[in-house]
Amino acid sequence: MSDLAPSDFEKLTLSELRQVLNATPQPYRVHVQIDSRNDRTTSTGSPFVELRLVDGSDSLVWRVFDNSPMLAETRQLPRGTCIELAAQWADAGKFGPEPRQPMWRMLTDDEKLVLFNGSADLARRQREDYDHISNTAHEMTDPRLRELCLLFLERFGDRFRRAAAARENHHARRGGLVEHVAQMMRGAAAIAAVYPSLNRDLLLAGVLFHDCGKMWENNYPEHGFHMPHDLWGELLGHIPLGLELVNKLWRDLMEQSASAEWQTLEPGNDLVRVHLLHLIGSHHGQYEFGAPVLPKTPEAIVLHHIDNIDAKMEMLRRGYTTSKDLGNGIFERFRPWPTHIVTPLPAIPPEPPEPETE
Repeated sequence: MSDLAPSDFEKLTLSELRQVLNATPQPYRVHVQIDSRNDRTTSTGSPFVELRLVDGSDSLVWRVFDNSPMLAETRQLPRGTCIELAAQWADAGKFGPEPRQPMWRMLTDDEKLVLFNGSADLARRQREDYDHISNTAHEMTDPRLRELCLLFLERFGDRFRRAAAARENHHARRGGLVEHVAQMMRGAAAIAAVYPSLNRDLLLAGVLFHDCGKMWENNYPEHGFHMPHDLWGELLGHIPLGLELVNKLWRDLMEQSASAEWQTLEPGNDLVRVHLLHLIGSHHGQYEFGAPVLPKTPEAIVLHHIDNIDAKMEMLRRGYTTSKDLGNGIFERFRPWPTHIVTPLPAIPPEPPEPETE
């Protein structure tokens, strides 16, 4: 391969690997989990193994053909195995990143822990996003919504932090739901400042709970990147699950001694609850997109559009980093986007302030 040992190769995430590769092989190593392994046959009848490798940022397919000495050993690797794959990596066009002269080894327990937590940058961002969600909940002035949000984070915080916002289209990664919710909260707070007639606490609570059913529909195990199909998520979907979860948390909250002080609050407890449930039920915005009811309040309308904006901005971000550059700032269409995308116009930075003179 080269005079370098695999440990000397620069370690990248799969997302970073895609961004730096070209047709010239370059030495890198990645830490990944085997999401699936399948025995295949070429058009000429030769056997090969197809391994789908994942980390917290992306996935790729590694094909091991019959002329490789690794064919027999890779056939024995079960799904869920965590490995380091070092190679001379090249961009193989439509086949994506290709490891040439590969070498692999099992990851240690400490390395697995780092892998599941994501890259240092991703782990930091998701930690900051979760802290933002928690701080936003603590700052709510409606005690019922505040305590409901905090009860949710107390009971389901770990599961919430593992969930994805989707299986494919946006924030489709471990911890993606936290990223999606935190960014939506920032947008909701900004819009509430412009439209003070909005019930800010209700809107922010709706952001937190709108996709909470995805903790079953789109969740990862504690030690893995393979997202299983959950029976409850499959049979009910995240909106009915979210409605049921919030109703259960609300009942438990009203059984606590502190709730006695809320009986005289206006608007009343049941009215607050049904408005929150409406936000969850209507956030898809249209019947054809799976909404059981259309948005009928200002907060529901705002929530639907913030959700849609953040999902599409994430799709664009991914498109700019993974789609083929067609030239002139135009990138190839990607699923589910309906057309090519174009590099956005950069903004002119503001002039630096004039230095103060004495």
